[in-house]
Amino acid sequence: MNSKLTNYLNGVFTPYEGVRSVAELKADLHSDLQERYNELRAEGKDEETALKKTIESIGDIEQTILEVANLSRSLERQLLTNFSASNLAESDFAGVTARKGQFNASALRGSDFAGADLTGSTFKSSDVREANFDGANLTDCNFSTLDLTNASFNKSILVRTNFSKSGLDGVKFIGVRMTDVTLTMTDLRKTVFEGCLFDGVDFKYTDLSGQRLDGQTFIGVKFDKGALTETSFRGATFKNVSFQPGFVLTNKYYKMIKTICFDGATMDKLTYAALKGMGADLSKVTVN
Repeated sequence: MNSKLTNYLNGVFTPYEGVRSVAELKADLHSDLQERYNELRAEGKDEETALKKTIESIGDIEQTILEVANLSRSLERQLLTNFSASNLAESDFAGVTARKGQFNASALRGSDFAGADLTGSTFKSSDVREANFDGANLTDCNFSTLDLTNASFNKSILVRTNFSKSGLDGVKFIGVRMTDVTLTMTDLRKTVFEGCLFDGVDFKYTDLSGQRLDGQTFIGVKFDKGALTETSFRGATFKNVSFQPGFVLTNKYYKMIKTICFDGATMDKLTYAALKGMGADLSKVTVN
């Protein structure tokens, strides 16, 4: 092939070395351009004219290469973050970046995800018992309908994370700020919450009976239609928190509300009024 044409192609493709699909494009283009150059020379065109017309014939090749490279890299990232249907028990994922990772139907029991960035990842139908998510970024992650028994979420980033309908026995949420997290229709009687701030968390239809949530902060939280018998909120802080029983305040719900301990809690006037109207014991509550 004409050395000048070869040098031109090498220069154009240099920024994309190592991208497999781009290398394939270069090989195909190399062959096509050689054929075109030979045709022009056979027509009597001098070397410089044939080279110029050959290059002009391929149009905006740099834009085409960029598009091919971007597509290839996107597909490669998808492959690197798709771990569905895999046996990965006790695997080490600590500190990895696997945004929008697919961990569906996988064995992940005892795996270490500490400090990992798992933004947008899903774990549908996977076994994640005893997994370590301490310090991990779990924004927009889906942990719905899973067995998370004894998993750890110490200082994890939980924003719009979905835990609905999951098994959370022995799970530890320590030093966590939960923002718009979904914990609906879950059994949280044996879940550990320590030093947490709940902001916009949805606990609807959830069983928190006997839980000790003392000293923690609840902002815009919904406990609607939940089971809260003997739940303790000693010294907790409430702002715009809802305990709605549904359409009707039944005798059963009324009795349950009276078992909740709010001693030493601080709450806004609206939350106070709603709880007072349902018969809660607020004799040791501070209103602000």
